[in-house]
Amino acid sequence: MKIYLNRQPKLGPWGGGVKTINVLSKSLIERGHTVSYDLDSSVDVIFCLDPRPNDKGVWYQHFLDHRSTYGTKIIQRVGDIGTHSKPELTELVRQTIPLSDHVTYISDWARKTIEVNNQNESVIYLAPLSKFYNNRNKSYQIGEQLKIVTHHWSDNPKKGGSFYKKIDEFLGDRTDGDFEFAFIGRINEELRPRSWRYIEPQNSDAISEILPTFDAYLTASIEEAGGNHAVEALACGLPVIYHAQGGGVTDFCKQKGIKYHDFDSFLTAVEEMRRQYADIKKNVLEYSRTLEETCHEYINIIESSSNKHI
Repeated sequence: MKIYLNRQPKLGPWGGGVKTINVLSKSLIERGHTVSYDLDSSVDVIFCLDPRPNDKGVWYQHFLDHRSTYGTKIIQRVGDIGTHSKPELTELVRQTIPLSDHVTYISDWARKTIEVNNQNESVIYLAPLSKFYNNRNKSYQIGEQLKIVTHHWSDNPKKGGSFYKKIDEFLGDRTDGDFEFAFIGRINEELRPRSWRYIEPQNSDAISEILPTFDAYLTASIEEAGGNHAVEALACGLPVIYHAQGGGVTDFCKQKGIKYHDFDSFLTAVEEMRRQYADIKKNVLEYSRTLEETCHEYINIIESSSNKHI
């Protein structure tokens, strides 16, 4: 079959959406399908990764027009639901969900939050690339200081920048605290650290090597539809300290980390992590899902949506 994807693969440090496109396009070709980034009459199935216009100006209305003319099925992956300061995206997703032939969500939280149903819908959890398991931290031992890390490619305020700033202020010039902290990714000038380690954005290969050198992971992100950073941490063997309002992150990290609500409860969570590390680590090391597996689930839906076979 010929599958149209409305976003194209990209190289470099990107989030879960781009990583999904990269793996899905490769997996479709390996399966024997043709992948197209141009919507023409020969397309058999439309796989929508984002209903907004792409760099060619093609958006969801074009998919409806194509289906009206050619009977093409529309499969919609609901990833970003606009909760990070994009209300126009939230509204567009709500409008398009009932119109798609099949809808998949990357978390239970995203499905419940969007509050719109489709008679053909499923939850296919966000997952990390398999390479993140290659150098997994399997140690149950920690040192005097709990080595904590996070990584983000966006400086959207809901990614937790103000919280990481509080950590910087709290640590100050301390060298004997219960934990140390490192940040990998994009930050604005206001977040430039005094007391914690900063690492420039890295590609997936480098991140999969760096994360396992730490003991635990912190995410201060809230209202995440998915949270690719958190599942990459789990794959690397790191228990996660996560915000109670983390959204989809809470779906993935239950029993695999410790929840907090504010800065004081974060400090308590650090203490609990030190005490419960072995028990939590055991649950983390049972996590095994990969993005490659997730994309094969997408392909199963794509293949079952059309009467045309390869």
